[in-house]
Amino acid sequence: MAVIVKNAAGLVARGGHGILTQFVLYAGCMNSERTRSTPHPLSPRHWPVRFGLGLLWLLVQLPYRWQLALGRRLGIWSMRLSKRRRHIAATNLRLCFPELDGHARQHLLREHFGSLGISALEVALGWWASDRRLRPLAHITGLEHLHRAGADGRGVILLSAHLTCLELGGRLLALYAPFHVMYRPHQNVLVERVQRRNRELRFERAIPRDDARGMLRSLKSGHAVWYASDQNYGHKHSVFAPFFNIPAATSTATTRLARLSGAAVVPFFPRRRHDGSGYELTLLPALSDFPSDDAAADTARINRLIEDQVRLAPEQYLWVHRRFKDRPPGSADLYTASP
Repeated sequence: MAVIVKNAAGLVARGGHGILTQFVLYAGCMNSERTRSTPHPLSPRHWPVRFGLGLLWLLVQLPYRWQLALGRRLGIWSMRLSKRRRHIAATNLRLCFPELDGHARQHLLREHFGSLGISALEVALGWWASDRRLRPLAHITGLEHLHRAGADGRGVILLSAHLTCLELGGRLLALYAPFHVMYRPHQNVLVERVQRRNRELRFERAIPRDDARGMLRSLKSGHAVWYASDQNYGHKHSVFAPFFNIPAATSTATTRLARLSGAAVVPFFPRRRHDGSGYELTLLPALSDFPSDDAAADTARINRLIEDQVRLAPEQYLWVHRRFKDRPPGSADLYTASP
């Protein structure tokens, strides 16, 4: 069990909003190079992963508040075991919240890992819980903005960010409005099969992250597509835009997609309620005068929008991701210092 928790925290950032897939993959102490060569999903090599999936399915049957408590405990436990990810998250919090003292940042770090632990069970909820069970957890504000943006037949980019409850937030929104999703395919053939099947079942269409043409086709056909571009994808097609007053390599894809498709951009941010009563699903009005002629200004605008939402519940952002990995020329690496 310790290996499950340790590696779930250690690789959560690489899973993006597919946090559970990394959690399950490492339930069997298996590395992605080994599983990538597995010839068939029924291979005995996948049995530990099957056990992990079965365990998570069983946990989904627990009362929701029990899942919150268990997930939080597992996440905090993982903080003690995952030295590298703890260092990355602590570095991000120090850079982004310089106004907090050491005690406050340590508390925020602990709450963040608790949120990560909860997120693994939230992905399982998104995969296997019934609509009837999930509907009372959804508290939606601004759904009319999505309807209004698509009323003229245009596509809509549902712009979001890598929040720890993003996977379940998307499932909850899908109960009230159909849309397509972008997702990152998993290297493990069994986890990918389960992930894709569930996303195709819950959403109208699941589009692999590298299929930009597929996303454009969906947008040009008048569909809404759920999309988050707030991770560090390197210098290609990116600009350095401020994020918490720090230059962050940020993709300009939102501007390009909106320009090529004519789609409206409607921000969508899910947030877990602190009282355990469910999730705030907030849709904001479509961005006006977007895209502009300045992709860098558009990207900075999106970063400010995401930053404002992160500050509402900072523990629920994916701080274990090296958001500031790529640096402007001549700048020092922010993550090289030892924990």
